[in-house]
Parts: sequence; C-alpha cells; structure tokens
Amino acid sequence: MTETGTTITPPTLEDMQRWTWVMGRAQQMLLEFGIDRMQQAAAQPPPIDSLPFTGLDAITQAQSDFWSESVKLWQRFVDPTSAPAPAPDPRLTRDRRFSAPQWRDNPMFDLIRQSYLLIADHLIRSVDGIDGVDPKQKEQIRFATQGFVDAMSPSNFAFTNPLVIEKTIETRGENLLKGLTHMLRDISRGQLTHSQPDAYELGRNIATTPGKVVKETPLYQLIQYAPQTTEVHRTPLLIFPPWINRYYILDLNPEKSFIRWAVSQGLSVFVVSWKSADASMKDVTWDDYIVRGQIDAIDTVRDLLDVKTVHTIGYCVAGTTLAATLALLAARGEAKKVKSATFFTAQVDFAKAGELNLFVDDEQLKLVESLSGDGYLDGRYMAATFNLLRGRDLIWNYVQNNYLLGQDYAPFDLLHWNGDTTNLPAKWHKAYLTDLYRDNKLAVPGAISVDGTPIDLRAVKTPAYVQAGREDHIAPLESVWKINDHFAGPIRFVLAGSGHIAGVVNPPSAGKYQYWTSEAPAATLTDFLAAAKETPGSWWPDWIAWLSNQDGDKVSATGGRVPGKGKLKAIEDAPGSYVKSR
Repeated sequence: MTETGTTITPPTLEDMQRWTWVMGRAQQMLLEFGIDRMQQAAAQPPPIDSLPFTGLDAITQAQSDFWSESVKLWQRFVDPTSAPAPAPDPRLTRDRRFSAPQWRDNPMFDLIRQSYLLIADHLIRSVDGIDGVDPKQKEQIRFATQGFVDAMSPSNFAFTNPLVIEKTIETRGENLLKGLTHMLRDISRGQLTHSQPDAYELGRNIATTPGKVVKETPLYQLIQYAPQTTEVHRTPLLIFPPWINRYYILDLNPEKSFIRWAVSQGLSVFVVSWKSADASMKDVTWDDYIVRGQIDAIDTVRDLLDVKTVHTIGYCVAGTTLAATLALLAARGEAKKVKSATFFTAQVDFAKAGELNLFVDDEQLKLVESLSGDGYLDGRYMAATFNLLRGRDLIWNYVQNNYLLGQDYAPFDLLHWNGDTTNLPAKWHKAYLTDLYRDNKLAVPGAISVDGTPIDLRAVKTPAYVQAGREDHIAPLESVWKINDHFAGPIRFVLAGSGHIAGVVNPPSAGKYQYWTSEAPAATLTDFLAAAKETPGSWWPDWIAWLSNQDGDKVSATGGRVPGKGKLKAIEDAPGSYVKSR
C-alpha cells in the first residue's frame, strides 16, 4: 500500500516474532530484577530520591506571550509559507541534546524540539514572576523547575527521540535490551554509571605515582612520594584533598597528575588519604579533621623531615578546614608551622555559596539525618546531589546514550573518580552544612570554635595562593574571592579557566584553558577582573614560581626524604588501603 507517495511495507512474520521476543525478554529482565530486589530489600539502603523542595505549587502558568508564540509555531508547522522562518535558535548551538540534524531535518521532530524549548523557556521565566516567597525559596523553585524541565526533554524518551527510533529499528531492539541491562545494574548499585566500570584499577593505571604509606590513623593515611630529583626544596608540601572524594583526583594518570608534576618540580610531597567513614566514625567532628587530621599530619611531616614549617594545599572542603587550621594555629601562637597555604576552589565565607546552598534548610538537614542511621552518610547520596547540579550533563546525557541508545560506556578517568564515592561521618557532615553553609559561622570572628578555642580568620597572616574556577558550580568564583575579605596576610589570587575539577587538574603539557592574574591591588572581584591579565594554558607554573619564592633552599633527596628511610617506616605502597575501602 502507499501513503503520500511513500511505500509502507507491512512487518513480516519474522519481524513480528522478533519484536515479540524483544518485549518478552524485557519483561523477563524486569521480573527477574524485581524478584531479586525483593529478596534483598531488608539488607539494602534506602533508595536515592531527588531532594524535596517546597513551594513548587507557587509556579504560575506561563505569561500571555507564551500563547502567542505557540500559535506562531503551529502556524509555521501547518503552513511554512504563512510566517517568516525564525532566526536560528541560539540555544541549539550550546545544547548537545538537539545537535543531531534529525531534530531539524524531520518536520515532526523539529516541532517537538521547538515546542519543548518554548515551553521550557517560559516555565523558567515564570519563576521570576512569583511573589510572596523569600529569595532562597525562589531559587529553590527555579532550581527544581530547571530540573523538571531537563527531565521532561523529548531527548529522554524513546518515542520522541529520532536517534533512539533509528537505533531501535537498526538493531531490532537490541539497544533497548542493552540499555535496560545498564539501567538495572545502576539501580542495583544505587548510582548512575558514567565510565566503563572495569577500565581503571588503583595503582595500575590510575593513582600510580610511586610512594609509600608512612603513617596510619583511624582518620587518615599519610602518603609520602618518592623524590624524582637529586635535590628537593627544604620545605615539604603537604596536600589535604577533600574527604568527600578520593584523593587521587590529583593523581589520575602520569599526564594529568598534579602530585607527580609537583614531585618533578623538586618538592617533597605528602598527601593525606582520608578514610571513608564507617560506623566506627560516628562521633567524628570538625575538631577531628582539623586537630587530629590536618594539624597532626603537619606535625608528623615536620618531625619526620626535621623541619620547622611546611607548605600546605587544601582542596575544596579541605581548604575550608585548612583556613580553620591556620586560624587555630594563629590563636595558639603556632602559625609558623605553616610556611604557605594554597587553596584550590575553597570557600571560607558561604554567603554566596551558590546552588549547594539550596540543599541546606531544615527539611534537607532532616533528610540527611534520616539517611545516616549507622553514623555515616552513604557517599552515593552526595554523588546524587552533585549530579543534580549538572543534571543535563551528568544524568540525562547518560540516560539517552547508555539507557536508550544502549551505547557502551567510554573509559574516562575523571568520571571514574567522580563515581568512586566516599562515605561521610554523619555528625560532622550535618555540622558542616549547618554551621558553615547555613549559618556561615566561620566568617564571623569567634562564632565557631575548634577544640574549645574560638577562631578568627582575621588572625591568619600566612601567605596564601588562592585559585578559583571561572565556571565553578561547586565553589562559585564570587564565593572563593571572599577569602580576601578575611585573611590578613598576603594573597595571590588566580582565576583559572573551566570549573571545579578541570580548572584545577590542568597540566601544562595539555595546553588547555587559561588563567588570569593581576599585580595591581584589588579591593573587589570587579577590580580584579578589570585589571587581570590573561595567560594561555595552565596556572601550575605560576604557582610553583610563587611557592619557590617562599623558600628557595634545597637539600639532598636522601634519608627521610625517601619514603620509609626515615623515622617512619613504610606501611604499604601508595595508593594505600584507605583509598580502596568501600
């Protein structure tokens, strides 16, 4: 038979049998999975749900111009000559969901795409018209609306995505079965997969910089790296990575590894590898991470190498506690234990902490508490929160590619690390969210104490190197800048291209991105940006030049400078056992 000149071939018996088998196999997979989940239900953690938001019923209907634009859209679809063709949609150029030509070449899918973008745009804009709610609640509504809009994209559904339809016909449904396998595996894990699951192994092709674990406490392992130069700087470098992730973000592979690069620059490098929380850490608090974590590690390195002072780095939340550590040392008259402090995308004043602040209110804190029955918070919940901040890239992109299209996962070391979650001590995590994010106590002199001592960031005179990411959605540029409003010592502020991870993990050999510095005094971020000079490539050489100016003395890389050859004997090879614990 024919329709509008196109021959439609009815399905053969073989085709019908094939599709019957595909549907039956899919039902069987779901049934088997459901039975298995019922048998394991008592032993499984609660499901990861989207965090609730209040005030969603305040979202109003789109304004009157929405209807006008809708009529025009349908008019162009029914009669393309009745209205002028629209200008190219600027959103299309930056929206990878609709970059395939099928979304424009096929009139029906072009209509679906344009209708979705029109509705999405008006939904987001309608939030601005809501009255009678406080600014934070309005931001929560906007965030939830954006999440809803992204979830409802036609690219996320098999029958409204032309690529999925083509793939399904081409593979005769194999893509859907393969995608269902991916989805059921992720449900079993309670976590979305982003990278080929078995592509990386710690110590084999990731976290491979040679070193030894030279100390182990109930809170952390201390890793000392083997020198690569005959002489090293007298003052060693001690790195504090965030405890909400594994430390090896700074040691992904030899080309990307900040740790390996720092060792090659003639530094004696130590890294703290935090223990992933378990029930034994239910009473761990802020004091533990500062006093029995960071200060203990500082004193350990000083004693091991017989030096009076160390250089330090604090990444993200570990930078926040490093600021508190410096303030406590200043209050104790021990500030000279730290020669310099470098902050990677770290915040000390949370007044402008960005979208993560939307997850910190009484309801969210109750949820965190309810998920921490054994004294620790499963790291998958934090991973889900961070994925929500970039849902289009870290959730829905994988729904389309790996669930609907049935594509294999590509090996990607950074995304492998992103999915290698770490459990958090519940008591400390709740206090962190309450005291710092919600109440912003660290920014108020004397409002917060460590080990019974009130601290004041204004007492910190340690030279500091502060790096921020231009596109950072975890620690926004405006928030990181505010460290300048609190420290009393000299600060070199550097703005790196890209975001929270790529802005930090950007080796000189990659030749990517850029950074901005200013030698002129800047009272505000606006002043800094106006005077800043752009330099192509990595900011790492700028940092090592700054660090070398703090201390140019060199010593022989022998004795205690070699892991296991000094006062502390080697316990095991890097990367150690704590980073492998789950």
